[in-house]
Amino acid sequence: MERPIGIFDSGIGGLTVANAIRKKLPKESILYFGDTAHLPYGDKSPESIRHYAARITAFLIQKKCKAIVIACNTASSHAYQTVVDIAGPDIPVINVIDPVVAKVVERHSGEKVGVIATKGTVESRVYQKRIKKKDQSIKVAAVATPLLAPMIEEGFFNNQISQTIINSYLSKPSLKELQALVLGCTHYPLIKREVKSYYTHKIDILDSPSIVASEVFEVLSWKHLLAEKDNPTYEFMVSDKTESFERSTKFFFKQKIALEEVRLFDL
Repeated sequence: MERPIGIFDSGIGGLTVANAIRKKLPKESILYFGDTAHLPYGDKSPESIRHYAARITAFLIQKKCKAIVIACNTASSHAYQTVVDIAGPDIPVINVIDPVVAKVVERHSGEKVGVIATKGTVESRVYQKRIKKKDQSIKVAAVATPLLAPMIEEGFFNNQISQTIINSYLSKPSLKELQALVLGCTHYPLIKREVKSYYTHKIDILDSPSIVASEVFEVLSWKHLLAEKDNPTYEFMVSDKTESFERSTKFFFKQKIALEEVRLFDL
């Protein structure tokens, strides 16, 4: 089926997921929407996030998307059911939390796993609840890291100051003696190298893009929705466009892309 995969996030962090989907499913067209007018979602109320997600979902359905990927941990934790209800039974919805939880359970039974994420994701306790529901033996320690997403949005990483901020978060007592760490925000793959450099011993660092891309492949295969023709199109839309923001997209999608502004919430 040649209709696009719809992907949305509060900003451009979800482009890490879109890039992984492009690599895993090179025939698939992508329509990406970044709700930059309301970023970051991490400090918004659950009610607000559900409102934004509902409007974006309706827009993606209007654009004939055959599947929807919620490429945001905060929206996945607060608005997944809202998106599923609006999408209906014929449009599969994939969030970025459940595939990662499944991987944690597969690899780390009986071990201690850390999660770093936005305030909204950590306060929802979504990782703790879903991991514990599948495997009570796994210890989960979650720490809110609110400075990281805005820092990354501005392209401010891979330097001494960003490393200092990351180290400060990772040195929290609750994150001691981990066997694995979940990067619970789609921005965080861009600081994976800095996170790795903090640990003198090797631990399993899980981020969502490649895991979610594999889940999208499985779901589309099962639903018989995979594209057959090799002529994909890519559209990238934001609710508020700035020049600096457009420049920074190359960090996330690994190439320069053109953003179209759609004042979705003014319509």
